[in-house]
Amino acid sequence: MGSKQMEMRKRQMSAAQETPGAAPGQHVGGNRGSNACCFCWCCCCSCSCLTFRNQEDQRPRRASHDLRTEGFPTCEESTTPTLEEVSSWAQSFDKLMITPAGRNAFREFLRTEFSEENMLFWMACEELKKEANKKMIEEKARIIYEDYISILSPKEVSLDSRVREVINKNMLEPSQHIFDDAQLQIYTLMHRDSYPRFMNSTVYKDLFQSLSEKSTEA
Repeated sequence: MGSKQMEMRKRQMSAAQETPGAAPGQHVGGNRGSNACCFCWCCCCSCSCLTFRNQEDQRPRRASHDLRTEGFPTCEESTTPTLEEVSSWAQSFDKLMITPAGRNAFREFLRTEFSEENMLFWMACEELKKEANKKMIEEKARIIYEDYISILSPKEVSLDSRVREVINKNMLEPSQHIFDDAQLQIYTLMHRDSYPRFMNSTVYKDLFQSLSEKSTEA
């Protein structure tokens, strides 16, 4: 008797494994039809809900994507710098950062060091300061936070815990100046760490040499 029960059990287990869509612990037997319908109904309901939720979630994200591309320019328009202008970049970091051409050249260098996010964050903060609409301030501040402050972001910038704590607190009601301390900290970091290497980089030297040759030919 025991061997027959074991054989029956093996057949049931084999049938359950061969049944497509069978969930763990789901019985396959006389009520198979009703269980399958119930299971399919749950799946359909769940899929429909998930599809709807995904569509709802994507709506604001599309708007955020548009705002990222339109509100935060990733490349500034600038004319070709003059030799005098490029020479002035060696005088101070402020003179480099004050012109679009200087910022673009510096960004090109930062990209080679995989730290372009520092300049992008600084530029985004500058754009935020120009905003006057409250809703736009809140949306832009949220985007900046997600892109550069959040520890989950691949573009997270390096900030100390004090600055992060202040930002987290102020995100409840953000203003145009919510990231001022963080922006200054990143500006100082670029000045002390990246700027000296930029002045010795091929990006700067090649540009300077090219303009020098053109000046000589003229």
